[in-house]
Amino acid sequence: MKIMSNNLRMVVFDCDGTIVDSQRAIVEIMQATFESYNLRLPKREKILLGVGLELSVGIERLMPEKHGLDIRELCTTYRKLANDKRENDKLGDPLYPDAENIIRKLHADDWLLGIATGKSRIGLDYVLNSRNLSQLFITKQTSDSAAGKPNPEMLENAMRDTGVNSSNVFMVGDTTYDICMAVNAKTRAIGVSWGYHKTEELLDSGAEIVLDNYQDLFTFLQDSSRD
Repeated sequence: MKIMSNNLRMVVFDCDGTIVDSQRAIVEIMQATFESYNLRLPKREKILLGVGLELSVGIERLMPEKHGLDIRELCTTYRKLANDKRENDKLGDPLYPDAENIIRKLHADDWLLGIATGKSRIGLDYVLNSRNLSQLFITKQTSDSAAGKPNPEMLENAMRDTGVNSSNVFMVGDTTYDICMAVNAKTRAIGVSWGYHKTEELLDSGAEIVLDNYQDLFTFLQDSSRD
């Protein structure tokens, strides 16, 4: 069992909507999944509101009442379609501006880096490995290894893995699910405005600040770690 340290500092990033702009692929795969079952295609806006949740929860909230289908089967279909796109290198999700640069700067400045995402591990590995970022993250928490957001288990696991005290952990995310997870885990909760939920929603959920770009995030983290 690791002893929590007051000297270490860690920033944990959400992935979709925070590091990578994956909305096009997510919408396409979700709509293709629904089409496979002859269901009415969910609208883009509703799909994006569920980004960050564990996949089965995200799909369930889009389903019509009394659908009579096994959500696990839809999850399997979604993952297969996503895997097909990965294998054919057709995802092509771009990183947000300055994301890679700031992640590398934080790592060079001795921040511990983590990921807490509703993606599967195979999906996360694809994103990180395709940009040669995987080795920078000391802890990677995914939907197939921990309870989904806003349950605090991902952050609790990250703190267990690293020994960082909750007061020195900064959770960075674009959705209320990220912010609520941080609040539940008693870590710092930092919102970003470039993702899928609105600034006022993030603040109402408990974010101490919502930042508009990666350079502002870097400055805030550096200043906060000196407090």
